[in-house]
Amino acid sequence: MTDNVSDAPRRAASEDAPKQSNWNVPNVLTVIRIILVPVYVVLMFMGPDDFTWRLWATIVFVLAMLTDVADGNIARKYNLVTDFGKLWDPVADKALTGAAFVSLSILGELPWFFTVLILLREWGITWVRAAIAKYGIMAANKGGKAKTLTQTFALILFSLNLAFLPGPLQVVAWALMWAALLLTVVTGLDYLRHAWLIRQKGRAQEA
Repeated sequence: MTDNVSDAPRRAASEDAPKQSNWNVPNVLTVIRIILVPVYVVLMFMGPDDFTWRLWATIVFVLAMLTDVADGNIARKYNLVTDFGKLWDPVADKALTGAAFVSLSILGELPWFFTVLILLREWGITWVRAAIAKYGIMAANKGGKAKTLTQTFALILFSLNLAFLPGPLQVVAWALMWAALLLTVVTGLDYLRHAWLIRQKGRAQEA
């Protein structure tokens, strides 16, 4: 993982840059993703043992995740990064995956320890990032991206309901879920280590 501490010139340049309007495509996609969260939950519980309902829930989940990929790419390509996006994009992401994990645990299809550990890490690191923001920006690392991918594919398969999947796919789904849990814990500890280093460096510069 690279050094995540933003230097003063970069911060100054960012502060001097004109602010983008919140009315843009990436932010619209973020709002759509937020709206799709309750839609996904309703579909999951409308027919938890009906393949058609679970298929629709999975389609909604995939569409929501695609909006996440699209809004990030568009925002970076066209320099449409806004305060709204910085705040609500990660909230939308965690609301979606959080809703999926909680729904699966309520339905008894995923042990609660998966959900609790993963959500504690996700929201905990979000809080840590906000808490140390005055010292520097803690950027995502490759491990975090791998964690997101494994979580996404695991949740897609679980959203379909493993009971409807052939044996080999069930094995793949559980392998992905365990990998997601392991990566979640390992990357979470790594983020905490880097957060401590960023805080120490920031406090040393202040002194």
